[in-house]
Amino acid sequence: MPFEFRILGPVEVVRDGLPLAVPAAKLRTLLAALLVDANDVVTVDTLIDRLWGARPPDGARNTLQNYVLRLRRLLGAGKECPLVTRPLGYVIDVDPEALDLLRFDVLVRRARIAATADEADHAATLLREALRLWRGEALADISSAVLCRDVAPALNERRLDALELRIETDLALGLHQSLLTELHELTAAHSLRERFWAQRMLALYRSGRQSESLRCYHTIRRLLAAELGVDPGAELRELHRQLLAGDLATVCPSRPRARGNLPAEVTTFVGRKRQLTEVGRLLATKRLITLTGVGGVGKTRLALRAGAELSGEFPDGVWLADLAALSEPRLLDRFVAQALGMRDQSTRRPTDILTEFLRDKRLLLVLDNCEHVVTAVAALVDVLLKACPGLRVLTTSRHRLSLACEHVLLVPSLALPPAPASDLSPTPTGLPRAPAAEGDALRPLTDYDAVALLVDRAAAAAPEFAVTRDNGERVAQLCRRLDGIPLAIELAAVRLGTLSVDEILERLGDRFRFLATPAMTTPPYHQTLNDVIEWSYGLCTEPERLLWERLSVFAGGFDLEAAEAVCSGTGIARTDVWDLLAGLVHKSVLLARAHGRRTRYRLLETLRQYGRQRLAEAGMEEPLRRRHRDHYQWMAAEAADRWCGEQEIEWLSRLRRELPNFQEALNFSLADPGEAVHGLDIAVNLTRTRVWFFAKIIGEGRHWLKRAYDAVPPHPPSYRASAAALLAWSALVQGDRSTAEAYMPAVERHAADPAVSAITAYVEGSHALLVHSDPHAIPTLARARAAFHHAGRYGDAHMATMMWAMSCAVLGDVEQARTATGEYVAEAETNGAGWAYSWALWTLGLAELRHGDVGRSAGLFREALRRQYDIDDCWGPTWAMEALAWSTAAAGHHHQAAELLGVAHRLRQVTGVSLTALRPFHDLHTAAEQRTRAVLGEEAYTAGFTRGSRIEDIQRFALTDA
Repeated sequence: MPFEFRILGPVEVVRDGLPLAVPAAKLRTLLAALLVDANDVVTVDTLIDRLWGARPPDGARNTLQNYVLRLRRLLGAGKECPLVTRPLGYVIDVDPEALDLLRFDVLVRRARIAATADEADHAATLLREALRLWRGEALADISSAVLCRDVAPALNERRLDALELRIETDLALGLHQSLLTELHELTAAHSLRERFWAQRMLALYRSGRQSESLRCYHTIRRLLAAELGVDPGAELRELHRQLLAGDLATVCPSRPRARGNLPAEVTTFVGRKRQLTEVGRLLATKRLITLTGVGGVGKTRLALRAGAELSGEFPDGVWLADLAALSEPRLLDRFVAQALGMRDQSTRRPTDILTEFLRDKRLLLVLDNCEHVVTAVAALVDVLLKACPGLRVLTTSRHRLSLACEHVLLVPSLALPPAPASDLSPTPTGLPRAPAAEGDALRPLTDYDAVALLVDRAAAAAPEFAVTRDNGERVAQLCRRLDGIPLAIELAAVRLGTLSVDEILERLGDRFRFLATPAMTTPPYHQTLNDVIEWSYGLCTEPERLLWERLSVFAGGFDLEAAEAVCSGTGIARTDVWDLLAGLVHKSVLLARAHGRRTRYRLLETLRQYGRQRLAEAGMEEPLRRRHRDHYQWMAAEAADRWCGEQEIEWLSRLRRELPNFQEALNFSLADPGEAVHGLDIAVNLTRTRVWFFAKIIGEGRHWLKRAYDAVPPHPPSYRASAAALLAWSALVQGDRSTAEAYMPAVERHAADPAVSAITAYVEGSHALLVHSDPHAIPTLARARAAFHHAGRYGDAHMATMMWAMSCAVLGDVEQARTATGEYVAEAETNGAGWAYSWALWTLGLAELRHGDVGRSAGLFREALRRQYDIDDCWGPTWAMEALAWSTAAAGHHHQAAELLGVAHRLRQVTGVSLTALRPFHDLHTAAEQRTRAVLGEEAYTAGFTRGSRIEDIQRFALTDA
């Protein structure tokens, strides 16, 4: 199934020689977002950014998965589909001849080689072939703001560069007269592009129209002065001089070879392919790029490598000015002039000398380590860019320059292996946990840049060191604990000469002293990890330092609301928190990222430990941790009261993002018996919201709830009874009958207490349904539902409605099943609750399977599954897949049923569900399995089941026939 893709114009797809329509705008955008980086993995975050920009919707990752699924269906199933899932994102595998952009690049590259070898005829032929691939502006029908802003202009610039080269070759071939009309149009369309004007002047001159040639020079000079306030560049001025003197060469003036002062690399450059590409793309169209990031992250090394790779684009060279040693900002202009090799000893202002020197140059200036003189750097760069049109500036700084023309590129930590599943307790059935990500277990650790750097640098200090099966996870853990910061990894690599990985891990609690191996050739504030962090701390204002210390009580990340609630107070007004956060972001202390309608902030663990150390030294650690706990206790209570409504998905997603902070708050509360009741309150309310299920870490939820339950004295009894009820219910839904029944007496003892009567009835009804398949579950759960509604606990009432509708579907008659499931669907629709509605569809499908249309039940289960994936529900798909297997078997599609049973088995292993103890669902499962085995035979059933258990793209498999 040969494909041809076209993005140099409107996006087009051709399959087997026939156009393939991609009618949906989002699918065209997704296809374009992949094709501009064809044959490279495009990360999920990049695709989300290209599809939705800075404000992606909640559940964007799963919406993206759905778009990928739809695009795959369009392109064709099986191994021939070029769209492939990778651990960090997706890649579209395209033959270079099958994508117009790749063909264009290859042809232009060959043309440049031919032109260099004085093969103008061949070069011109190649360039004409390349330019014929263009059908208009790149990505002409794509509405993505990010692609239109960041990608399309760079692609169009490549076309203009190729066009300039083709005209040069035509001039070299003596075709000047045939170029006149084209160059007239090009100078009109690109009136400030000096190269086209130079080529037009040359063509006119050689055509005997010398006066018109000179008039062109005066025209472009006026345009440049009016539009940019600058004079023509050196090349155009030299051409004008030659025209006046009549000594014009027979070919276009050649460009000077690149010069500069970049130092040679002395160690291997590891990774950063994406960042290098991004720097090159930005510098093609932007004039000021700032590489920013935490200290030690590798900004300087990236800038130097980028400058070296781009040296051919700057005829006057790439020049480095390392400002690390500059202590007097007023000497900045002199310092830069010296770096450029200038030796002007006159009394003129150094800035004027610099401006005059750079005015006619096409040059890249790299200003390294700007953070301590950032104000002076910003002022100088602003002057130079306005006066020198051919100048590009690449800076590295922990603090942004904050100029209007500045484009900031955050240099991230090196790519890290994913952490293993973090569930704190084993599943009741002892089943394995979920893998970190599909495919990651098979990926070599050295494919991750952080590990690759450690191995590369360790080769010098410990030549025998290698990543093995035995030490692999500990090597990955070391890199994760060092946040993927290159400086920290390099310092740890030195220690491998005398210590094992385990011994280094044991000593990372005091990382600032341990990772201290001074190098004689680096500035004092870049020699050790502590030096680097101290340098950043010293660049902050006093309020920023205070906020940094207080933010260290957060785990994982936080939003503005949390920072205001926890960190405002003495020394920091609540209204100042936002500005202080912005200051810390601009100084590369905090990482900031938009997430839906909120911005999330995060301290790297190394910076967090430094702040916590400072906080403890000030005697403020415990008060701030208590304020942190109080905020998240409030959040859990608020979520429990407000869930099951229009904001249900937003609340569940928000709670899942905040789980590290809830864990921190729980740890703080449960470490002190006097605070344990707060921990129990948090654990109870989080369980009421079902976030543990939504996030697929129900075992962790049970762990915290049990730990809090055991830590709190049995007074007041009603509160512990509520916790016991939730412990029993959580065990029940995982099929852990013995644990559930161990807590039932504690629940039943307080059944008459009005404060716990509703939840008691809820657990008793759930027990009757799930353990005994007892029809008495129906009235018991109806009673619980009414009691919750009466108490105004609508989220809890929804859960009672769910269980009541399920009990009616599997234990009641047709009328009961249809009435209950109808009420459940109506309630979910009325409340606008997305999570609830997905389960309402599942329950309605269950009723159809038992009492109605088996074919319709499969559609309902698939729709429930689709919605669960859309909202990133990690618990629901286990049950939707299982139920889909039941209905598929009942419909007689036994080969597919065997595969679905295999998929469901795998998902149950991940979530720790034991069907054996869930009687009504176990009965449905057994019936489907027995029916399928009987029809297929043991061998065919086992083969289908095994195939299903090994399917990687489960969502695509289950929804393909939807």
